[in-house]
Amino acid sequence: MAASTRRRANPALPTLDLVQKLSETVAVSGDEGPIRRLVIEAITPHVDSVTVDALGSVLAVKAASARSSGRAGRGRGERVMLAAHMDEIGFMITGVDSEGALRFDVVGGVDDRQWIGKPVWIGPERVPGVISAAPMHLLNSERRLTVVRPATLRIDIGAASEKQARTWVTVGQRGTFASSFSLIGSARRPTTLRGKALDDRLGVATLIELLQGERYACDLCAAFTVQEEIGLRGAKVAAYAFDPAVGFALDCTPASDLPPSAVEGENTRYNTRLGAGPALYVADNYTVGDRRLLSYLEHTAEAHGINVQRRQPGGGGTDAGAIHRSRGGIPSLSISVPGRYLHGPLAMARVADWRGSVDLMRAALTEWPGLRAMRAA
Repeated sequence: MAASTRRRANPALPTLDLVQKLSETVAVSGDEGPIRRLVIEAITPHVDSVTVDALGSVLAVKAASARSSGRAGRGRGERVMLAAHMDEIGFMITGVDSEGALRFDVVGGVDDRQWIGKPVWIGPERVPGVISAAPMHLLNSERRLTVVRPATLRIDIGAASEKQARTWVTVGQRGTFASSFSLIGSARRPTTLRGKALDDRLGVATLIELLQGERYACDLCAAFTVQEEIGLRGAKVAAYAFDPAVGFALDCTPASDLPPSAVEGENTRYNTRLGAGPALYVADNYTVGDRRLLSYLEHTAEAHGINVQRRQPGGGGTDAGAIHRSRGGIPSLSISVPGRYLHGPLAMARVADWRGSVDLMRAALTEWPGLRAMRAA
């Protein structure tokens, strides 16, 4: 297998070019504008309507095909909501010290060990910086073993004074890890994606591709949501606006499939595994997956030869946690691409797992039977 290499636009791999563009865009929770513009540009020619709601989520509708409308017993008229969140984890600038160093607060869930010494981008101009860290040879043994809290860290952007720093950045601006997208494998057939914010830019790419395809046997209501990483906020508003029959959340989920050590034996808390296909949720911290939808997707995957896996129950959460509690209740299920090292500077995911999520949802929407026709497993 070839080493990881930086890649530019490749006409032979247009969908991966889209993933690269989405991954490298900076859009931390509450400041999703750059991703929103990309989404609107990509989907507008392919949908019947596109709006931006009061919180900033992009809501698009692609009506059912005319052919499906004449087929008795199909899910005609049913509104099926698919949600993918546009935001990513990162930080917000909260102040500037007299020497020009920047103070910051974390946005979203990030392990404190991830910050120290990392390069970052700040604001719309992508001002480069680095999280300050004392060199190892100046640390005593106790400090070397201590996890440094973000509140005690600063961002160095090379400014010589507070005045100069304030001309480059503004309090309230967001930033995140300065990580470039790359592929692992051959140029023609890469196997693995590596980049920041694959949670959930892979879900965003999936939803864009579904909207760019043919019409389906149901009305596809697509929500590119905001502020998922800080409380599933955009999905709650979007689900209320759409009032769908069912909802699906397209996301990424941790793949903890590396053994914790060489001596502890089998890893039984892998959550999901890379290479085993998209992961279907049975339950997490916020949602019990609807059994009818779970059964339908598993049968659809089997019929089309698509690998899927069940995510280990428990922990985490997706936009489905907000969707299923909207209005009078909306049957919901999460479908996630497994990824290693999520909520950090770089994540890794298999191309086949991501493509499997696209193929699975395309087949499920094309053959949509209607919720009443489904039976629980």
